[in-house]
Amino acid sequence: MIGSYTERFTVPLPVPLAGLVLELVATRRGKAKIGTPDDIRWLFPGGRPGHPLGDDRIGQRLHKIGIQPRQDRSTALFTLATEVPAAILARMLGVHIKVAVQWQQASGGDWAAYAADISRRDGL
Repeated sequence: MIGSYTERFTVPLPVPLAGLVLELVATRRGKAKIGTPDDIRWLFPGGRPGHPLGDDRIGQRLHKIGIQPRQDRSTALFTLATEVPAAILARMLGVHIKVAVQWQQASGGDWAAYAADISRRDGL
């Protein structure tokens, strides 16, 4: 795994994704190429030295290639909320448990009987 810097912390990346990120850094073009990879702590450096590309600009770039970030994020969250209990979802994503419960309820995921189902299945 390699780490990708954000404003607050380093995000660990799994090997397949890490390779793509390293390739992206090695093949930067335009303003993003100014400096060396060690000098630039951002995966997507902005126009101002030492600052990342803004959320709005990244969103514009994604829209140009057919990716709808908000819609895709919601879809991913709702899918995940149907597959894992709210407590695990909250820990995985670093959100408050109440937020995870709301996502789970909105997605139709029902984990109320999860522990009972597991204990019956495992013969506990």
